[in-house]
Amino acid sequence: MLAITNAIFYALFLLAMGYYFITNLQWYSYKLKRVLFHHTKTWWHFVYFLFPFALYLFVDGVSEYGFMVVIGYLALLFYWYRGLDKPLVFTGRVKRFFVAMLLVAIFIAVTFKHFTVVLPLFLAYFISVFIEKMLSQGYKVKAENKIASMTDMKVVGITASYGKTSIKNYIEHLLKAKYKTYATPRSVNTLGGVMIDVNNDLPEDTQVYVVEMGARGEGDIAEITTFVNPHYVVVGKIGPAHIEYFRTMENIRNTKMEIVQTARLEQAWIHESAMVKPESNVHTFGTKENLDIRSSLPAPQFIIENVEATLESTSFTLDGVRYSASILGAFNAMNLAASVLVAKELGLTDAEIQQQLSTLEPVAHRLQRIDAGGKVILDDSFNGNIDGMRASFDLATTYEGRKVVITPGLVEVDDDLNIEVAKRANEVFDVVVVTGDLNYAIFKDHVEADKLVKLATKAQMESMLVEHTQTGDLILFANDAPSFV
Repeated sequence: MLAITNAIFYALFLLAMGYYFITNLQWYSYKLKRVLFHHTKTWWHFVYFLFPFALYLFVDGVSEYGFMVVIGYLALLFYWYRGLDKPLVFTGRVKRFFVAMLLVAIFIAVTFKHFTVVLPLFLAYFISVFIEKMLSQGYKVKAENKIASMTDMKVVGITASYGKTSIKNYIEHLLKAKYKTYATPRSVNTLGGVMIDVNNDLPEDTQVYVVEMGARGEGDIAEITTFVNPHYVVVGKIGPAHIEYFRTMENIRNTKMEIVQTARLEQAWIHESAMVKPESNVHTFGTKENLDIRSSLPAPQFIIENVEATLESTSFTLDGVRYSASILGAFNAMNLAASVLVAKELGLTDAEIQQQLSTLEPVAHRLQRIDAGGKVILDDSFNGNIDGMRASFDLATTYEGRKVVITPGLVEVDDDLNIEVAKRANEVFDVVVVTGDLNYAIFKDHVEADKLVKLATKAQMESMLVEHTQTGDLILFANDAPSFV
């Protein structure tokens, strides 16, 4: 009876360890190296994986009461699970991983009369990688054939360190005035995501397909570019986002510029931060303020001037024409300008562009204004870059009432940028709420103690808002890091 009990609890322990393992992999795009070496809470691996495994191995090896360890681990893992704001999504890939893990475990148990944990986990991972590569190749061929069959469709490719999703949505909205336009949904910007989008959701009658391209390493943009082969290309602002993966700004620039490797490039618009020289079909855009840091490169061909950002709208002048949209944040002038340039190239008149801009809605959670309960809420929770945070803080200074910021700081950047954010937050806001542990020590060093509030978990958000905010406040949600960060 005890043997059966231990076998049942072994299966439960394996499934629980597998749940922790695959959840972390899903967070980091199934890249084992990122989970092992770039996880922002590496101590989790010791508490929720290595220590429970070692204890189970020891107790199971010297007695028949390993099931007691399993009971304790299940309780511990449930506590961990309750604190997650991004739990595991049971996709086809995840289901295949669990099936492979159980089959490997059964094979080893039957063949070698041994209950093992780590071997089934890692063999299932590598089996899963192999299966996904095989499936991916099939998806890719199917998607390539679909794109090839849509001979009249134009593709617009977009990449940047900051603002990719905003530029994509702005272009899609402007071009709807003249074309049947479709854009990759939400923040889908990986090769796998784009392939699935093409196969499942891209309408056959699409005239313009707007594709967002993201990267965490060299070659990522090139993969998507050679897959969709855009006719028109936009490279937005380049900065130190994900610098821990790229190591240098030069690597980031080179990776973003992989987008111009498309086989059917007609026109490209590149932000000055890419530091490229214009060519016959490669144009640059930027602001006069940055001309003094451009070294020997010529000034941008399209200069964004007279930017005016308020809590109601953003206006700017481009090529002698004044544009305005109900989009917040001075940095969005650059994103809007890039969209205008694409729209004009594809035949929209200034009148049509102005009309579309007048109906342009902000991208959700990117400096989105919400008036509720007598408070002004600026939801910038999906905008985790230094330029966006600077602009949102500047925008907050235009508000005359009390100001509150809720932020984890910046993620995947060096400490200097977070020190800048903390100092600026101390200058602008009456209350500074820091979520999580990632950057709290930095904020503690640079924010006045009577202003600083720590929010350990998002479950405490409601009570914190009741205690620390009041009618008439401006509340800025600046970036939002998931619980595993």
